[in-house]
Amino acid sequence: MWPYSMSLTGEQPEPYDEEKKKAAGALDALQQLGQVSIPQAESNIFCMTIIGQIEGHMVLPPQNKTTKYEHLIPQLVAAEQNQKIEGVLIVLNTVGGDVEAGLAIAEMISSLSKPTVTLVLGGGHSIGVPIAVAGNLSFIAATATMTIHPIRLNGTVIGVPQTFEYLDKMQERVVRFVTMHSKVPEATFKELMFKTGELTRDIGTTVVGGDAVRHGLIDAVGGLGEALRELRRLVEERRQAGMPEVFN
Repeated sequence: MWPYSMSLTGEQPEPYDEEKKKAAGALDALQQLGQVSIPQAESNIFCMTIIGQIEGHMVLPPQNKTTKYEHLIPQLVAAEQNQKIEGVLIVLNTVGGDVEAGLAIAEMISSLSKPTVTLVLGGGHSIGVPIAVAGNLSFIAATATMTIHPIRLNGTVIGVPQTFEYLDKMQERVVRFVTMHSKVPEATFKELMFKTGELTRDIGTTVVGGDAVRHGLIDAVGGLGEALRELRRLVEERRQAGMPEVFN
């Protein structure tokens, strides 16, 4: 039986708004996730997903599955300031996207004071590679892949030496970041980047799970359980070290 609110005007009483909201929320969860109820639990771990194509300065077509970098940066700032959050898990399944947006996200992740673990599921391609190596520890699923290739330009290209110098400098930024935040030697990474004959319509290399670990790009092969276990270990080490909170 529905609870009703008091009516002073003689009109037919309406159900409480809270009951309406609960019913609407349950229906939305059923439509969006196929679940009657969503499991919720308080956690000291903040999980951020990077899915589809990383959208930067240009708006992509509506049929593209995108992750907007202007949505991710405020989340990372909030996670850094929130005292209840002690660790950050970054889950990637991305085809790449805007180079500067991807590098901005990677720099934000690498500069977090809290323990951070990245997990590549499905794929961490192109500019997703710097993001995948930006955490304190990185994991990749056994069947996940990472595509390493040179930077490309879209739109109008002016055929002058400055254009090629700009491309070379941007590429060096990517190479420098990846080699600084992983164990892959610069020579090996560039060899993978400029390899011919493997990709049908491009220059570069696709590495799968264990190959990414063997090259030194990723720390270990593993899934969600392994990533969370190592993240909790890093959080516990930080607690024992008595690291002070940056923000009060």
